[in-house]
Amino acid sequence: MTNKEKNEQVEEKISFWAQLKEDFFVPKNNDPALNSNLELMFNYPGVWAIINYRISNKLYKKGFKRIARVISGISNFLTSTDIHPCATIGRRVFIDHAIGVVIGETAIVEDDVLIYQGVTLGGVSLNKGKRHPTVKSNAVIGSGAKVLGNITIGKNSKVGANSVVVCDVPKNSTAVGVPAKIIKRDNKNCKLAHDDLPDINKEMFKYLLERIHVLEIALKEQDGIDVSDKDRKLEEDYDRFINAMNSIKKK
Repeated sequence: MTNKEKNEQVEEKISFWAQLKEDFFVPKNNDPALNSNLELMFNYPGVWAIINYRISNKLYKKGFKRIARVISGISNFLTSTDIHPCATIGRRVFIDHAIGVVIGETAIVEDDVLIYQGVTLGGVSLNKGKRHPTVKSNAVIGSGAKVLGNITIGKNSKVGANSVVVCDVPKNSTAVGVPAKIIKRDNKNCKLAHDDLPDINKEMFKYLLERIHVLEIALKEQDGIDVSDKDRKLEEDYDRFINAMNSIKKK
């Protein structure tokens, strides 16, 4: 580690109370729906989950593990967010809406990470040691995503909603799907727009259908098979299905 990196680490250290104050006001920089400090008190369980974690984590490190676990349990009951007091969470981490978030014992979440509701940073091993994910700084974990095992989500990377990540995600990348696939690499300016994420299953079905169509044409040309009547019937059935789906959407 260089002297510059050591100095940056020293500069990043702040007092416990200053940390709590910083956590309390993180939503102001992350949530445009915030209109007053009063809303912070009653409408941001993610903020309280982080603050309760800070308290339980400090007690856990000082050896008061039972008390830390009790506080963690009470926080879980009040915020519907389960953060193990031994987990490592950096500064300015924001858990948006928070409901259903689980952060395991050996998970590491670095600075300025954004986590949406329903996210799991879970383990897949029953062995002692590091078994939960590491999320590097400025990463975004979409709602409902499951990040499992001792893997790393790289700096500035994004995980799409409801994705299941079981392998490392490089820095400045975007991962989506079940299991998650890397769809963008080394893209520092990539923004996670959940309404613009590709549907991997749709693309795969589209590929398979086009491949079948190519094979059908090849068979027709080679063997002189006439399946025009069946083709026409299939097209009619497909059109009826699409029209029925469109009529449902309009209701």
